[in-house]
This record gives sequence, C-alpha cells and structure tokens, in this order.
Amino acid sequence: MSEMTGVTGPILLVGCGKMGGALLGGWLDQGIVADQVLVVEPALDADRSAVPSGVTVLAEAAGIPADFAPAVVIFAVKPQVMGDVVPPYGRFAAGGAVFLSIAAGTPIRFFEDNLGSAAAVVRVMPNTPAAVRRGMSVLCANGNADVAQKELCAGLMAAVGDTAWLADEALMDAVTAVSGSGPAYVFHLIECLAQAAVDVGLEPDLAARLALQTVSGSGELARQSDDAAAQLRINVTSPGGTTQAALEVLMGDGGLQPLMTAAVRAAEKRGRELGA
Repeated sequence: MSEMTGVTGPILLVGCGKMGGALLGGWLDQGIVADQVLVVEPALDADRSAVPSGVTVLAEAAGIPADFAPAVVIFAVKPQVMGDVVPPYGRFAAGGAVFLSIAAGTPIRFFEDNLGSAAAVVRVMPNTPAAVRRGMSVLCANGNADVAQKELCAGLMAAVGDTAWLADEALMDAVTAVSGSGPAYVFHLIECLAQAAVDVGLEPDLAARLALQTVSGSGELARQSDDAAAQLRINVTSPGGTTQAALEVLMGDGGLQPLMTAAVRAAEKRGRELGA
C-alpha cells in the first residue's frame, strides 16, 4: 500500500507529456511506488529516459494485461485526441475504477458516452505550476463517483499543489479561464514589466531579472502571508509616492482590472465553444 492517502490500487496514466510527467513525479515524491503505476504513451515507447526507473510504459492500450485492475485511470492527453484514446479503457469501469481527466474543454458527458453511463468520472483543471509542485487543481465529479474515489483523485492532484472542488461543472470554463490559462497571464506580466524597464532605460538583461524576481518573489510573499492581496498592495504603497503614481495608472479607467476581466471572459467563452 502506498504512503499517499487513499491510493490502494494500481494507477493507470494515459499520456505522459508535460502535465502527465509532472503528476507522475509528484506521486513518486509522495510515496507512490514505481511499480504501482502503468503508463500508456506511444511517444515514450522508444525513449524510456523520460520516465523514472521501475515505471512500466506501454505504447498502446492493447498491451495492458488482461488481469490489470486499476483503481484510477488518468487521461492526460490533448482534448483533440480524446475521441480516439478513451474508448478502449471502458472495460475498467466495471472493475470499479474512477476515471480522472485533465483535458480542458472536455465535459464529463463525453466520458460517460465513451466509457458507459455507469462510469465514475472526475474532471480536473490543473495548471502548469504543477511542474514545481505549486499547481492549482479544481475538480468536479459526476454522480457515480463515491466519496473514496473523489478523495483518491483529490489526493493524486494534491501531490502537485493545492486543490478545490466545484459542485457545478458549468463553472469549469471559468476556472480554466482563471487558473488554467492564468500562468500565461503572469508570464506576460513578466514580459511587460521587463519591457517597461527597458523603455525607461535599463539594460535588457537587468530588466528581465528585475521583472522575474519581482513577480516570483511577490507571488511567494502573497502565498505565505495571512494578508489578502489588496492589503499587501496597500502595505507597499506610500501616500504620494512612486508606487501610488503607478497604481493610479493601473487602477484608473481602462486599467488592469477591466482588461483582466475582459481577458478572462474571452478565455471562458472560448472554453464553452470548445466544449460544445
């Protein structure tokens, strides 16, 4: 039995790219033993160096032993290939496996249609900071998933960061727009801050260093602080000082908040379109 709470059976990971690999690394760090995980990933069939020693890798579902009975099947492949990938795994539904999908825009009903209406399905939206164990994963389950299965899925995602649950799957597009796509917004903020530094005369290398460390350090400060982000902003803003002058631009009409809201709404809308 694994040290990780709730994991009492084999794990079947379908797809071992960046997110699948981050999850696998997190599980192994948290006490999952390598021989408890079976990976199906055609791209790794010829190059086992990308997977830790002891983890079995197969090129296709047809190679899975007939007596293999996973506790959980994780789909970590791109949404556009789900239609081809998912159906062969329907045989595990009868054995009590829960199916966990990290595919953006792919609704629970898709898995019920392809795995059987009785399949226990949990959909999750993680994000790329999972690669450094600072991810945010939001989960939503169908009515077939029991408490133990939901705890198992949450535990697997907690190995790479924080977790939360949604009762209404319709809100998953909003989650995707905020935390799923959100790292790209932060990376762009770093780009913009670095360019602004260049625009006021700093050398590009120093500008990039200042922007990266300021954003990453501020994020870590916010994570560790008991204060809300608004209070942390107030703490660093002296009346009539340089920070206030900058914030009057960022918080004025047409400033950062309306721009960020418009960006999130655009991402949410696109998510609904992809899931239609």
